Amino acid sequence: MNTVKMKTNIMCGSCIQKVTPVMNENFGEGNWKVEITNPKKILTVTSENASQEKIKKALEKVGYKAEELV
Repeated sequence: MNTVKMKTNIMCGSCIQKVTPVMNENFGEGNWKVEITNPKKILTVTSENASQEKIKKALEKVGYKAEELV
């Protein structure tokens, strides 16, 4: 299993609802979460096919961004 953490612009529960279908489709239900209380809005994905590039592309499909966590 790969675990990837990225900074996102997912800000609230409504945003999470918008990204849920694409994230579940790409990485599996229950294999990702967003810490919306963290100022950097950390997205954590734990999945066999998780990579920064795949996460970026999945989120871009629904109008969100992810970037490397520094």
